[in-house]
Amino acid sequence: MKEVINSNWSTGSTSADIVIGLMLITAVMILCVAILMLKVIKFYVKESVNPTPFATPEEKEKRRLEQQALQAIKDKKPSIWTKLMQLKPLEEEKNLVMEHKFDGIAELNNPTPAWFMILFYGTIIFAIGYLLTYDVLGFGKSQEEEYIAEIEQAAESKVAFLANPANVKNAVNENNMEQSKDEAVIKNGASLFANRCTPCHGEHAEGLVGPNLTDEYWLHGGKAKDVFKTIKYGVPEKGMIAWEKSLSAQQISDLTNYVLSLKGTKPAGAKAPQGNKE
Repeated sequence: MKEVINSNWSTGSTSADIVIGLMLITAVMILCVAILMLKVIKFYVKESVNPTPFATPEEKEKRRLEQQALQAIKDKKPSIWTKLMQLKPLEEEKNLVMEHKFDGIAELNNPTPAWFMILFYGTIIFAIGYLLTYDVLGFGKSQEEEYIAEIEQAAESKVAFLANPANVKNAVNENNMEQSKDEAVIKNGASLFANRCTPCHGEHAEGLVGPNLTDEYWLHGGKAKDVFKTIKYGVPEKGMIAWEKSLSAQQISDLTNYVLSLKGTKPAGAKAPQGNKE
């Protein structure tokens, strides 16, 4: 008969296996008891050499809470903002309480951060320097003097701007507008009128919603400067828009010259005169 080789820990006998299992469990239990006894012996030796003073349950609870609070402070790391601003967290407030109290109100030993003191004294130094510079020694310009200087600078810049021939045409406004009878100017103004003014004034400026622009009567003045101003700023209360937002100064000038050139053309179906005769 062939012999069977058993490769596991079992002996093949149930009774023997149970005994072995019980022996292993017993050995583990003995090991745990030995570890526990070792801790007890170490604790006994420690208390014999340096005994812990007796504490009441209230003292133990207070001590536990203090250790818990200290541990919470250690665990909580201050943020970068807290470090920069030198702020004290509320958890540390009890450590800042001073011994004296007034009417039950305790004072905290929480000095002002260094950055704030630097800023505070910096403003004082700046104020003293400002006072000496502008009001005592007179080295700097006052606001009124700076305003006058800027006005003079603007006037000089305006003169330099107008001195450039390329800018003269765009420098026209309601104060320096002069009538021109140049054909090119009139033609350009006619083109602008046809694209923008005919819905209200008619194709030949005979007047529709707006007034007749070919007679001698004007609602807002018939001089070159008056017409330029009316076109530039419009008449909002009567529905005429301000063309300064969509036309250049030169285009408004050309349009003004064209309107002035229409005087006396007497188109068919002309609207009745409106305004004052000029």
